[in-house]
Parts: sequence; C-alpha cells; structure tokens
Amino acid sequence: MKFATKVLHAGIVPDPRTGAIMTPIFQTSTYVQEAPGKHKGFEYARTQNPTRTVLEENLAALENAKFGRCFSSGMGATDAIIKLLAPGDEVICTHDLYGGTYRLFTTIYKNYGIIFKFVDLQDLEAVKQAFNKNTKMIWIESPTNPMMRIVDISAMVSIAKSYNSWVCVDNTFSTPYLQNPIDLGANIVIHSVTKYISGHSDLVMGAVITNEKALDDKIGYIQNSAGAIPGPNDCFLVLRGIKTLHIRMDRHCENGKKIALFLKDHPSVDQVFWPGFVEHPNHQVAKKQMRQFGGMISFTLKNDHIDFAFKLMRKLKLFNLAESLGGVESLIGHPASMTHASIPKEERLKSGLTDSLIRLSVGIEDVEDLIKDLKQAIES
Repeated sequence: MKFATKVLHAGIVPDPRTGAIMTPIFQTSTYVQEAPGKHKGFEYARTQNPTRTVLEENLAALENAKFGRCFSSGMGATDAIIKLLAPGDEVICTHDLYGGTYRLFTTIYKNYGIIFKFVDLQDLEAVKQAFNKNTKMIWIESPTNPMMRIVDISAMVSIAKSYNSWVCVDNTFSTPYLQNPIDLGANIVIHSVTKYISGHSDLVMGAVITNEKALDDKIGYIQNSAGAIPGPNDCFLVLRGIKTLHIRMDRHCENGKKIALFLKDHPSVDQVFWPGFVEHPNHQVAKKQMRQFGGMISFTLKNDHIDFAFKLMRKLKLFNLAESLGGVESLIGHPASMTHASIPKEERLKSGLTDSLIRLSVGIEDVEDLIKDLKQAIES
C-alpha cells in the first residue's frame, strides 16, 4: 500500500458488529470473560483497548514496521524506552535535544546510574569516539529541535551496529510521511503523536514503533506494567487526524519553504535554520533521507537581542505564541524560555540555541497571509 492508502486503511476495518466505518471508541475499563482466563483478546483496559490497538497497528504500518505501542505522552514513550536500560549503560544523544527529553535524561535517569553523553551527531568522528563497550543506545532527533540540524541516520546505524547498540530516532518533526528511520536501519522510532500525527492541537500522546518482536515485547511489558497509556477517545481523535496527515504535511512543507525563503531574503533577519536550503550543512543528507524538508523553521534577527525577539512575537496576529508544534494553525515559540528552558544556558549556547532564537511551526493557512503577518511584525 502507498502512504495515502495506509493512512485510511492500514490496520483499520469496519466494525464487524455494526459495519461502522469509523473505529468505535471503546470507553470501557474491563471486559467480560466467558470463564476465568477465557476472553476475547481483551482483559483490562490498561493492558489492551480495541481503539488503541487499531491506532498502534496503523502507526506501525505508516513507519513500515510491524509493532507499535501508544503512550499517554511523548515523554511517557521516551520514559518507556529508557526503562529498557540498566545502571551503567550509556546513551549517546544529539547535543541539540528537546528540553523535556534533556530534563528526563539529566535529572531523573541520572539518579539510576544511566550515563548520557551529548554529542554533535553531525560529527561522525566525535560519535565514534563517544562509543564504548557500555554504549547501549544512540538517541537521534532529525531534524533536531530547535536548530534543524540533520543527522545521517544510516551512518549512525553503521557505527552503532559495530557496538551492538540500539538506534532510536525521534521522528516527530518529520513524521512517517517525510522520513522512515526503520527503513534506514533504526531499531526504534518514537513520536510525540501530539504534534503532526494528530495535527489538531487537541490531545497529548506518544508512540514507540519497532520492527523487532523482542523489543516490542519489552516495550509492551513496560507499557502495561507502568500504565502510561492513552485513553480510547484520544486514540480515536488521532485515527481521525491521521487520515489527512499526507495532505496536511504537503501544505506544511509548501508553506514552510515559502516562509523560509521570505525570511532568508528579509534585511532584518540574520540566520534562518531550515534543512531545505542548499547551503544547510547537511542538506544533501536531508535530501537523501527525507521526502520534503518540513514546516519547522528557526531564525534570528540581525538585532540579536532577546527584547527584539519578544517584541516581534507580541506583534504577530496569525502566529500564536504557544508551546508545542505541528498543528494546523501556525505557532511561534521562544525555545530558550519555553520548550528548552530546562537546559542550562551554557549548554544551550554550545548548540547555538541563543536567547534570541525564534522557532516557527508553520501551519496550513494561506501562506500570503502568514508572510504578511511576519513582515508587519518584523518591520514594526
């Protein structure tokens, strides 16, 4: 099946009892059994829910994988993956990392003896030097949040294989429509389903996807034991959002390209971070492993002061100042004080994340209106 067919049909069949074309919301906590231990595949809603099962199968298919598990948030999914590890294990992470992930790694799991090394994953030699016999996983974002760096997933897989390490890719920014890390050799793919996959800023959810049954069994055990599961109504909403994922992503990418070019040409804008530019350091890698370059953009002004960034954001009318990304509406954010505030300033600066950096999540509105909004805000 092609992608546009998968979003509508993979793992989804009409309800056999009623013929309902939409997957029903099974709003139940438990299931009646015919006899002790004799049930119809569902025992207790923390363990299984039919609405969730359909969503998990659909998400796995979109990533060209066999297994998927949904969690109550992206951080819940991240937490489950790190629970695969043991004290003394080491994880190599991109140094340009989402703030919530950084916080979980450095303030929670450091207390359990897991070691996290933050490395520029664009530097293959630095990555090789960071590996040792204790390295159990490499954690990748590509594009990274918020600097839009591109990591060569195939190259990371090649290095990790020599150490028998897992490769985990946060594919939130790209979605399965633009990039499929499993096809590039990754062991695990994680999504903040909250973002593009759901696409309507109305729920919070995470997902873990793999092609390996042994890994899925472990993730499933953690999912059931720890209980960070999403409710059936949220699973229904995601299934509804997925049906238009490919159409929405095409528009996000189209609008993102036009806005990136507008910002690049504006005399008051200094740097624009978007992997579609030929001069982007890893543009050729992005071109190789992505189908389009996405709708996420970060930029700085030539008047590189936090006050000017704040003034610009207050002047905007269509770009709403808010956490999160990937919804149909355009959002603007200030990573240093919002999504990445938990990262110490000195660490943020090492990856280029300055106090004046602005991040855009370009929506699906008419792009001319979005450009006019940015223009008036920058020039005011």
